[in-house]
Amino acid sequence: MWESESESVGGGRDYGNGDFSLSKQSVKNDGFELKGNSWYVATDIPSDLLVKVGEVNFHLHKYPLLSRSGKMNRILYELRDPDLSKMVLDDLPGGPEAFELAAKFCYGISVDLTAANISGLRCAAEFLEMTEDLEEGNLIFKTEAFLSYVVLSSWRDSIVVLKSCEKLSPWAENLQIVRRCSESIAWKACANPKGIRWPYTGSKVATKVSSPNWSDMKDSNPSRNQLQVPPDWWFEDASILRIDHYVRVITAIKVKGMRFELIGAAIMHYASKWLPNIISDHGSGLTPDEGSNSSNSSGSSWKGGLHLIVARTKDNESSTVQAKDQRMIIESLISIIPPQRDSVSCSFLLRLLRMANMLKVAPALVTELEKRVGMQFEQATLADLLIPSYNKSETMYDVDLVQRLLEHFLVQEQTEMSSPSHQSFIEKHYERGTGPNAKMRVAKLVDSYLTEVSSDRSLSLTKFQVLAEALPESARTCDDGLYRAIDSYLKAHPTLSEHERKRLCRVMDCQKLSIDACMHTAQNERLPLRVVVQVLFSEQVKISNALANSALNEAGRDSNYQPMVPNRKTLLEGTPQSFQEGWAAAKKDINTVKFELESVKAKYLDLQNSMENLQRQFDKMTSKQKHTSAWSSGWKKLGKLTKTTMVENQNVGPDHPTDGGAEQTKKIPRRWRNSISMIGSLHVELITVTQKGRKIGRTD
Repeated sequence: MWESESESVGGGRDYGNGDFSLSKQSVKNDGFELKGNSWYVATDIPSDLLVKVGEVNFHLHKYPLLSRSGKMNRILYELRDPDLSKMVLDDLPGGPEAFELAAKFCYGISVDLTAANISGLRCAAEFLEMTEDLEEGNLIFKTEAFLSYVVLSSWRDSIVVLKSCEKLSPWAENLQIVRRCSESIAWKACANPKGIRWPYTGSKVATKVSSPNWSDMKDSNPSRNQLQVPPDWWFEDASILRIDHYVRVITAIKVKGMRFELIGAAIMHYASKWLPNIISDHGSGLTPDEGSNSSNSSGSSWKGGLHLIVARTKDNESSTVQAKDQRMIIESLISIIPPQRDSVSCSFLLRLLRMANMLKVAPALVTELEKRVGMQFEQATLADLLIPSYNKSETMYDVDLVQRLLEHFLVQEQTEMSSPSHQSFIEKHYERGTGPNAKMRVAKLVDSYLTEVSSDRSLSLTKFQVLAEALPESARTCDDGLYRAIDSYLKAHPTLSEHERKRLCRVMDCQKLSIDACMHTAQNERLPLRVVVQVLFSEQVKISNALANSALNEAGRDSNYQPMVPNRKTLLEGTPQSFQEGWAAAKKDINTVKFELESVKAKYLDLQNSMENLQRQFDKMTSKQKHTSAWSSGWKKLGKLTKTTMVENQNVGPDHPTDGGAEQTKKIPRRWRNSISMIGSLHVELITVTQKGRKIGRTD
């Protein structure tokens, strides 16, 4: 299907970049003879016209050319020089090889039309104005017929002709050759794969410059037609095209209605051939095939990747051209990626974004690419997020970029949640296994990223805090990852003040730490003391709730006990398995700890009552002078009380009795001292009970 029955390996010659590559000094072919860089007609009549095309000279005769070329007639008429013997046609499309075929046609010599030479010959015929007005069946008519009836009906011929149009701009565009070939390729790519004969598709076309002889590939085995053709059969053939022509093909394919997943896969395949390191960070991925890299047009064998381009000096002209070509490819690929979610992988988008930042792609396209990453940010990996900072920033990694990606993700989630089609959105996400778990995965990813970049001494506390607090609290069910990032940041920044360390630890919820994290926190000297106390108190609450819940389950009775933390089930699931299974062996110690906790609670209530009595007595003493203002009376009472206390401390003895009021004033400091002593003892007992609870947990 779609193969050319009449095509053959043409007799055209490879002129390279205008230079001949011949094994003999003189070649005779169809009445034309080549000597050095000059072509002569093998005839006894001497030539009367020299036509120079590039570096090649053609010694021809005026009459055959004037009879079929309108441009030749017009040049002679405008110059009004009948003795003109030389013409220079440096701007002729197709170069010397196309003019050679056109000259043979003018002399009546047979010319083999192939997919490799048809585009250049068609443009040269248009340039020479070889129309039907001069002679019927002129070159424009014959080349146009070959394009329409032979090339466009063949898959591979369409690919080869479109590839050959790269050197024929803008003639190929103006003659609609590019458009017609692009639509032909798109139509065949969107056809049912069951109608495709597999031997006529694949990667062989990428290794040939001219159209091969397909007659030797005739399917002699009927069983081959039964092979199932994969839907990506056209990826390799289309990937040899230059980026502007590839964009035309993909655009035409979109119009035909191909599935966006297949279009995205084709774009990723094209990028793997033309963008080194798009698959592997260390250059171990796919490298561009021979003849498919943009550097081949400049004659170099570049295989080093984009990092090599940036490392080279600006004086290297070839590297500048290569970087420009890479930038053009990235910008074009960004513009043709289907807008649907999951059309390409998030990893591919992030690697494309890395290269876009490296090569200074247009800011508008970079922003669009960042939004695309935000649509599927939960699919990203830590390795893909570690994008270096290319804009001479202070930090090693581009933390601001990750912050923007996270903002795009949150905006996208909020937009989809508030849309009228919210129900269908939820169903679709549950089918893919995402939905509410997306934020949790992003939270783990951000925590891992913070842990990785926290070792950078140039990372400011503000950037760390803003990125850590960007996600809502509901996104994290456990803050162990965030704690590791905070600890790593404190280790890499030992000069932080106490206030800055407290500010950093404020982003962490102590109640969401696991038992192991709490044990590590209690021994971490880098954390502020207040944070350690909060963690220990939170751990004590967890143990108390776990003990109460276990006791209720064993007794098999119902009670009105309400835990201090509502998510008791989550706390139990977060504790180690050995801690949950050791209740029977440590039941006696558990009861002892519970009794001591009740004792501490009773002493605490007693101390609270004593404090209330002291407060009432103090209020009675300071209730005098009601007509004065509150501030002045308060200061006077304090001053009077201080003076009275000092005088009594100096004068009171066995020989100087005092009245009842003085005795009451003297007793107040004692009660305060007793209260302080009780607070200290209560704190010691609380620490002792906590340590016993920990020992029980360790033994279990």
